[in-house]
Amino acid sequence: MTPVVALTIAGSDSGGGAGAQADLLTFAAHGVHGACALSAVTAQNTNGVQGIVEIDPDFVAAQVRSVVSDLAVRAVKTGMLATGATVRCVTRLAADGVLPNLVVDPVLAATSGQPLLAREGVAAYRELVALATVVTPNLEEAAALTGRAPDDLGSIDAMAAAAAEIRSLGPTVVVVTGGHLAATPNGASRGSGVPGEVPDVVAGPHGVVVLRGARIDTLNDHGTGCTLSAAVAARLALGDDPLAAVRAARRYVRTALAGARGWRIGTGRGPLAHPRAPGRRVSAPSE
Repeated sequence: MTPVVALTIAGSDSGGGAGAQADLLTFAAHGVHGACALSAVTAQNTNGVQGIVEIDPDFVAAQVRSVVSDLAVRAVKTGMLATGATVRCVTRLAADGVLPNLVVDPVLAATSGQPLLAREGVAAYRELVALATVVTPNLEEAAALTGRAPDDLGSIDAMAAAAAEIRSLGPTVVVVTGGHLAATPNGASRGSGVPGEVPDVVAGPHGVVVLRGARIDTLNDHGTGCTLSAAVAARLALGDDPLAAVRAARRYVRTALAGARGWRIGTGRGPLAHPRAPGRRVSAPSE
């Protein structure tokens, strides 16, 4: 059977753990053919980002238009777009209707904390978010998009309020991920109220849903946000509705995190273990 097609617009991670590389691995694990348009090339490894070369926004658009003129793209995700100019370029493409089932991962910094987008790009992102089907910010990104301080999003109620505010911009579903919630001395994620729990808060037409699961203890979490948004796009391409896509994507990420627990790739934060059975339903531990 001919696979459906999804497109990622993202940066290249030379270490292979995040960016377009993680997106393509995720698409493949879902049995989806992956196409890509690169926004930047990074010098990057498990310890961080050492350098970025940005690709001209017009050439980013040329890559996208080349793909969609020939391949029947069913879903698109954006990752690191590197500059405000590229964010605005992608927004124009979305407004032209060539980016179906758009999933926006508003990448502002790497897991290491290295900034990946100039401050002026945050305002541009709000316009792109308005055209998305699903938006997947982490706590820092949700704070930036809503003008809050990251410390203000230390509870489920605060995450829900931020998700609702971002959704008011126009996207169908907003997922504020809780993986960066600081752990308290008793092992509970700050604000979750449950020892060892990591909550993700989803706001959409269904209201607010809190997806809960035990924290997976691993240093191999590089590319988690990229993988989540790519998995959402893959599931949308396969025909899932947005909430079902988010649930399935979360299971996929948790399985990939658990699978990499014992890996030792590099000396820093390693990549996820992408399942190698295309198209199968993935289930996560302790969900």
